[in-house]
Amino acid sequence: MASREHIMKWIMNIRALVVFLGLWSGVGAAQQVPCYFIFGDSLVDNGNNNQLSSLAKANYLPYGIDFPGGPTGRFSNGKTTVDVIAELLGFNGYISPYATARGRDILRGVNYASAAAGIREETGQQLGARISFRGQVQNYQRTVSQVVNLLGDENTAADYLSKCIYSIGLGSNDYLNNYFMPQVYSSSRQFTPQQYADVLIQAYAQQLRIMYNYGARKMVLFGVGQIGCSPNALSQSPDGRTCVARINSANQLFNNGLKSLVDQLNNQLPAARFIYINSYGIFQDIINSPSSYGFRVTNAGCCGVGRNNGQITCLPLQTPCRNRREFLFWDAFHPTEAGNTVVGRRAYNAQSASDAYPIDINRLAQI
Repeated sequence: MASREHIMKWIMNIRALVVFLGLWSGVGAAQQVPCYFIFGDSLVDNGNNNQLSSLAKANYLPYGIDFPGGPTGRFSNGKTTVDVIAELLGFNGYISPYATARGRDILRGVNYASAAAGIREETGQQLGARISFRGQVQNYQRTVSQVVNLLGDENTAADYLSKCIYSIGLGSNDYLNNYFMPQVYSSSRQFTPQQYADVLIQAYAQQLRIMYNYGARKMVLFGVGQIGCSPNALSQSPDGRTCVARINSANQLFNNGLKSLVDQLNNQLPAARFIYINSYGIFQDIINSPSSYGFRVTNAGCCGVGRNNGQITCLPLQTPCRNRREFLFWDAFHPTEAGNTVVGRRAYNAQSASDAYPIDINRLAQI
C-alpha cells in the first residue's frame, strides 16, 4: 500500500497540473467580442496626443518604462485599465489609437481617447490641443463609414458593431482642468456642483445617443475616480494625506448622475445595454486597505515634482521610484500599471456588488 507521503505528493502533483491547465486555458482564450472601442482622456489615451500641439503628452521616458516597446503615449509606467480589459476580453494585442489605426485593423476596434479631453468643449484648453468627447464621437462616425465599406453594407456593419464593447470614461478633466481651476474657467461661478454635474450628464448623454445611432449597443460608462485623493490634490492638503472633500463630493454628484443615466438609457433605447463602473468605490477600497492589494504608498506619485510628487506629471528622463508595484499612483494624477490592473479586473469581473451596475463587462460581453 502506498505511503501517506506518496499519496500527498500525488495529490500535490494533480493540483499543480490543474492550476497549470487553468492558467494555460486563460492564455489565448477565445476573443469574447469582435471589437472594442475606447473613448476617454489621459487615463486611457494610448498615443492620440503624440502628434497634437499639446502639453498633455506622455510619449517619453519614464512613461512606458514597464511597457513592451517603451513609451507610447500612455500616462503610466505600463498598461492602462483598457489594456487590462482588452486582455481579459481575449484580444491578442492592444487596441490601436485612432491616430495610427488603418485598414482592417479598425475591425478590432479603435482607441479615440485624448489626454486633457473633457465632456465640455473648453475643458483642458489651457494645455493646448486635445480631442473632446464630441470630437472623439465624430472620429468614431468616420470609422463607422469605413467599417461599412469594409463589410459591404450598413446592415452587416450594424450587426457587427452591436456585438462590440464600447468603453467611455470622461469627466475627470471637467473637474481638474475646468471646474476646480477658477483662475482659468468661469464654470464654478456659473454653476453649483449639482448644476455642473447635471450639465455634464446632459452633454454626455447627447454623445451617447449619437454613438447609439451609429451602431453602439454595449456601452460601459466609467465613473470618475477619487480625484480629491490624487497626489495632486493631496499636495494641497495640510497634512499631505487627507483627501480634498469638496472635490470628491463634486465627483460623487457626477457619478450618481451617470449611474442614473444607465437606467434611463437602458429604458429608452431599444436593445441598448449600458453599464456603470464604480471607479470611485474601487479606489476607495484600495485607499482604505492598500496592503491587501500589495500597495504601500497611496498618497504620492512614483515620479513627479514637489510635495507628494503631486505638482506636475513626470519630467522627461526623470528617474522614477524603483518599487513601482507598491505605488498606487504613477504621477500626480494617473495610476501605475498595478493600480490600473485592479480597476480593470474589477470592472471586468466585479469583486463586490457595487463595482459594476447592473452587470460587469464579462457578463455584458456574453449577451
